[in-house]
Amino acid sequence: MNRLTFNTERCKGCGLCVTVCPKQILELDVHQLNSKGYHPARITDQEKCIACAMCATMCPDCVIKVEKDV
Repeated sequence: MNRLTFNTERCKGCGLCVTVCPKQILELDVHQLNSKGYHPARITDQEKCIACAMCATMCPDCVIKVEKDV
């Protein structure tokens, strides 16, 4: 299974990753705040991730790690 992880402490909650996800499986977590007071991004359905890395490419703070199945 492809795996997408976020460094939530570094995320500024800009939402750029959310807008570029072709599967629409990313969102800002309105129930969580990081230590800087931002709502970090999160994945809603890991199994639907195709590991295209569009989110990681768009992220200005490099908080997203994409691991693709081989």
